Amino acid sequence: MGPGARGESGGPAPLLTRPRALRPIGKVLPEHARTHNRALVLQTLYSAGAQSRADVARETGLTRVTVSDLVAELIAEGLVVELGQRGEARPGKPATLLDVDRDAYRIIGVDLSEHRRFLGAVVDLDGGIVARAEVDRAGATGERAVGLVTELVRGLLARTETPVLGIGVGSPGVVDPRGIVRSAPNLGWADVALRERLAAEFELPVHVANDANVAVLAEHGATHRDDLLLVKIGHGVGAGLIIGGRPVIGGGFAAGEIGHVVVGTDGGPRCACGRHGCLEAWLAVPRLTAQLDALDPGAPDAASARERILAEAGRRLGIVLAPVVAALNLSEVVVSGPAELLEGPLHEATVETLRTRTMAELGRDLRLRMTEQAEDIVLRGAAVMVLSGQLGVS
Repeated sequence: MGPGARGESGGPAPLLTRPRALRPIGKVLPEHARTHNRALVLQTLYSAGAQSRADVARETGLTRVTVSDLVAELIAEGLVVELGQRGEARPGKPATLLDVDRDAYRIIGVDLSEHRRFLGAVVDLDGGIVARAEVDRAGATGERAVGLVTELVRGLLARTETPVLGIGVGSPGVVDPRGIVRSAPNLGWADVALRERLAAEFELPVHVANDANVAVLAEHGATHRDDLLLVKIGHGVGAGLIIGGRPVIGGGFAAGEIGHVVVGTDGGPRCACGRHGCLEAWLAVPRLTAQLDALDPGAPDAASARERILAEAGRRLGIVLAPVVAALNLSEVVVSGPAELLEGPLHEATVETLRTRTMAELGRDLRLRMTEQAEDIVLRGAAVMVLSGQLGVS
C-alpha cells in the first residue's frame, strides 16, 4: 500500500518550539569561529524568538559587526527574516526585529520502529506536523523494507511545496554516525547504508539514527531535563540516554541497546537475534500482543492471565533498568509505546521491581512515566536531528 494521507494535524502545540540546546554554547577557536557563530546566531533566534541585532549580540557575546554580517548572510539565504521595528518607545532609532523564518523549510521525519507500519510526516521548523503518511509494512524485511522507506519518503515529498531542509530517519537497531544500519534483526538489515541510499535517491541531506536515540531528542526538547532515560517499546526495545545535556551513543554506537540483554537465567522465549530470554522477547509489542491475543476471553481467569503476562514483562523491564538507574542516579525514566499495554500492571510491576532492586533513597524519588508525545515522538526527534545537523540548532 502506498503512502496514505492522514490529514492535517490539529493537535497540541508543537513540542520543538523554544527548546533548550543539547550542548554548551560559547566562543571557539578562530578557525571554527564563523561556522560556530553562525549556528550561535541561529540558535539564539530559534530559542528566543524575535530579537534585534543588538539583542543577539548581547545574548551571544559576539560583536555587533559580526552579528550584522552573519545576519545579512542568513537573510540572503532565506533562513532569517526581518519582522519590522520594535514597537515600544526607546531612545534613538527603533530596532528592527529578526527571527528564524519558520516557514522557509520543511523537514521529512520517518519512524521505522512500528512493527505493522512505517510512519512519516512533513514537519515544520517548530516541530508541528504539517502532513502525515504511512505504509503498511506487511512483514517486509531486507530490500523490501528499504523499498518501503523510499516509497514513504517519496510520498511525503510530494505533499509539500516548501523547500525541504533534510530527511531524518529513526531506525531500530545499531546505527553508526555514517547512517549505516549495522544491525536491525527485526528488519533483516545488516550493514544497510540507509543514509547514503536515501541521499542518492532524493538528493537531499539525510540523517539516520537509532529510533530510541532520536526519540529522546524530542523528549529533551519538551522537558529540558539534562539527565534523561527514555525506553522505546515497539517492534523492538531500546533506550535513548541524555546525560549532562549530551546524547550518549557509545563507542560502538550501541548505547541503549537494552533489548538484547538476556534477563535472568531461566531461559525464556526465543528472540529474533537467536538467543533466549532477551528483554525484547519478553516486552516487544508483537510478542506481548501475540500472548494476549492467544488468551481465551471467555475463560474465568482471562483477566488475571492478562495481568500476569503484563506484570511479568514489567518485572523483566525493571530488572534491566535497575542497574542503569542506580549507576546514573536517575530520578525519572520515560517510556514510549502503546499505552494500552504499558500502563497498568506492566507499569506497576516495573516500578515495584525498580524500587526493590535499588537503594531506598533512589526508589523513593524514582518516577516512571509515559511520554506525552505518543506516536509522534520519533517523528519530532527526527526533525530535531535534521535541525541540529543542517543548521546547528537544537
